[in-house]
Amino acid sequence: MEYYLVTGIAGFIGWKVGEFLLKEGKAVLGIDNLNDAYDIKLKKWRLNQLKNFKNFKFHLVELANFQAVKLLFEIYPISAVIHLAARAGVRKSLEDPWVYVNSNIMATLNLLELMKDFGIKKMVLASTSSIYAGQKPPFHENLKVDTPLSPYAATKKGSELLAYTYYYLYGLDISVVRYFTVYGPAGRPDMSIFRFIKWIYEETPVKIYGDGTQARDFTYIDDIAKGTILALKPVGYEIINLGGGKNPISINQIIEILEKLIGKKAKKEYLSFHKADVKITWAEIKKAKKILGWEPEIGIEEGLKRTVNWALENIELIKSIKV
Repeated sequence: MEYYLVTGIAGFIGWKVGEFLLKEGKAVLGIDNLNDAYDIKLKKWRLNQLKNFKNFKFHLVELANFQAVKLLFEIYPISAVIHLAARAGVRKSLEDPWVYVNSNIMATLNLLELMKDFGIKKMVLASTSSIYAGQKPPFHENLKVDTPLSPYAATKKGSELLAYTYYYLYGLDISVVRYFTVYGPAGRPDMSIFRFIKWIYEETPVKIYGDGTQARDFTYIDDIAKGTILALKPVGYEIINLGGGKNPISINQIIEILEKLIGKKAKKEYLSFHKADVKITWAEIKKAKKILGWEPEIGIEEGLKRTVNWALENIELIKSIKV
């Protein structure tokens, strides 16, 4: 039995990609270092959902540790690598850029080296819409993106460049998928929607950076996971946007929808707009449609409804998580 190696398996996207693969009857080798970048309780909750599948193997591994990762390549027959592990977050990357270089560049380099050495051809590499900072939307994959506004964006761009090098030199087949503001049930607690739901429910101030008119191309987790799995097809080397692809939704609009779904009014607290943030993200997704046959299916209203329902069903977990 060959395994799909999914890195960052306890992360938001890793968990859902792993779940979809396992439901298809595939074997998944999941690795994660379970770091405390955000509340580990949520990571453990996701991991526990996956442990119910018989074709799932999990190892607690630090990807920057080359020898530890090499051991897994020696033990397990791996058909492809879905590299979703990363240290995420624009603002936090300004506080500790070193951990971002370690987690996002060294980890990617180790995987590429091992793929080369063990004859594994296919990688799906997770990247980010943050790379487009400073560009005029909608964002096309062929835009020149060499002005990252945060160490996070810079390290993700660095991992894309490393991947291209290994495609060029060694013939690895790599799909780089640039994600646009992923949300949904069991989402990251350092992201706006999780925080807004928690704050509105608990009737504590909702912190808004700027005036709330900044907009994002919010994309539902199931759509992202499906696109990621479709990206396993042979492409050579391609960068592909996975985003909502329609008009971006402002933070103020998101809060209005959540107020209706939760049945409570938000107490808003406006803070200064962060220099490393961007005003708008908006994906051009023609390439994803053409190459992968992918486009998002879940609209923002339905996606937020599902997210709020999950949060209310797991409200004790939500209340216990620090944001």
